[in-house]
Amino acid sequence: MEPLPPSYGRVTLTLLAGQNHVNLLGNVHGGEVMRLVDSTAGAAAGRHSGGPAVTAAMDEMAFLAPVKVGDILRATAQVNWAGRTSMEVGVRVETEPWNQAGTAPVHVASAYLVFVAIDPGGAPRAVPPLAPETPDEIRRLREAEIRRAHRLASKAEILEGRAH
Repeated sequence: MEPLPPSYGRVTLTLLAGQNHVNLLGNVHGGEVMRLVDSTAGAAAGRHSGGPAVTAAMDEMAFLAPVKVGDILRATAQVNWAGRTSMEVGVRVETEPWNQAGTAPVHVASAYLVFVAIDPGGAPRAVPPLAPETPDEIRRLREAEIRRAHRLASKAEILEGRAH
């Protein structure tokens, strides 16, 4: 398979936050933001892998600021790392008021998700390698490798503890 740059699968999805998205405090429910994050990441993973990919893990979901009814939520995702069958996808969520053009977007959430590409039978399938092209993409790849090492070490430590 030919390596692909992160820009190949980069995708942005938007949501106009309405009354049906709010929690009891009147802000957009964190679960709605998470749904947008997962959908956007899934689209990026599917584009990069050339077919279906399923969410295997979500980590480091950080909510940085509240989202209000009437805000335009914009989630942008790209593949940061690609292995044999899995990919790490980073998502950044920004918001801006719907009625104030020219307002600087506010960074409201970020997350890293792991996706596994699957074949029609649901078994893992190979994904193209990642070919970062910019210093930012190289940094993202390096940081994704660190997060992957932490995930694998954590999993190994948990399994070791269960064996005793």
